[in-house]
Amino acid sequence: MSTLILGIETSCDETAAAVVEADGVVQSSVVSSQADLHARYGGVVPEIASRRHLELVAPVVRAALEDAGVALDDVDRVGVTQGPGLVGALLVGLSAAKAIAWARGLPLVPVDHLRGHVATLYLAPDPLDPPFTCLLASGGHTLLLSVREREGYEVLGSTLDDAAGEAFDKGARLLGLGYPGGAEIDRLARDGDPEAYSFPVARVAGLDLSFSGLKTALLHAVRGLTETDLAARRADLAASYQRAIVRALAGRLRAAVERTGHETVAVVGGVAANSELRAALPDARFAPLELCTDNAAMIASAARFARAVEPPGYLALDAYPSAPL
Repeated sequence: MSTLILGIETSCDETAAAVVEADGVVQSSVVSSQADLHARYGGVVPEIASRRHLELVAPVVRAALEDAGVALDDVDRVGVTQGPGLVGALLVGLSAAKAIAWARGLPLVPVDHLRGHVATLYLAPDPLDPPFTCLLASGGHTLLLSVREREGYEVLGSTLDDAAGEAFDKGARLLGLGYPGGAEIDRLARDGDPEAYSFPVARVAGLDLSFSGLKTALLHAVRGLTETDLAARRADLAASYQRAIVRALAGRLRAAVERTGHETVAVVGGVAANSELRAALPDARFAPLELCTDNAAMIASAARFARAVEPPGYLALDAYPSAPL
């Protein structure tokens, strides 16, 4: 049997586990989302997320093993998200991974969450080979990357304030939509006119991005409408707001490609599921829809190319909340 990696992901509000072979074949991927739990608050509440991870991590790991038709005795190494993310949430997954690895005498691979997103592109059945230019756009991060090897990447640009996914979520709240906001705006925008409102796309130095001004522009547009008018114009606002975000992302990605000279372009992260972004970049390689949002298959995939820590060395590992760019 091929080497098996058990991946565990708990960086935010998804409790996930997966079993992936060393050659990138995904044997199982289980994700338990807390979206409904946090919807009433309009966003993720860290303490609630951590407590829910405590309840879910063991059942989710068992489900991933059962779906793969394997037992813990068949696992050769454990990969787990070390950061960035919500510290309390990360510690749940990290502690579970340490316990599993220690009990079986297995090596543990601490994985950077952002490298995990990129590593979705390395999974079977159609793995992508570097070099390529990559846009990583999620709820917490927006990065432009030059990927020359599977072990890492060079950061070309990032957001100066809100991440693209965060901008979608905040925009959805302003429009009175549900959580998660990106999917809600994407759905509503299909019935709207993306040219109805001219929202600004920030122009900042280099390959960095900024979405705070766009969010403020939407706030002023919403405040200028009565409840009746807002109901009538909500789809147009959503479509125009989404168009501005996509225009900013696609424009910066094209500029990044000019700098790197890479022929291949890729997009990963939760925002990669956005239908307008996919339409705007028809030649780009997108992460599979089921692997755009947080999952453990991407963590197990990244663990194939990261350094494993032998026992007992990993017992001292700690989680980190911010990306060590």
